[in-house]
Amino acid sequence: MKARVHIMLKTGVLDPQGEAVRHALGSLGFDGVNSVRQGKVIELDLKDGTDEATIKDMCERLLANTVIESYKVEIL
Repeated sequence: MKARVHIMLKTGVLDPQGEAVRHALGSLGFDGVNSVRQGKVIELDLKDGTDEATIKDMCERLLANTVIESYKVEIL
């Protein structure tokens, strides 16, 4: 089975990479981009029958810094 984990900085947490992308887009002539938030996607290839609670435990313990990041698990 496969799972995809989407990880983003929580609202209110400074995102310097997103701000750099927003600035670069403006420099390239793409007006109207008010903000950019950058995140990451992790794809997991797991043993069949792995439950979503186990994947959430992986996120809580290693994949996401839950102090500043939120995550969403997608079973593929």
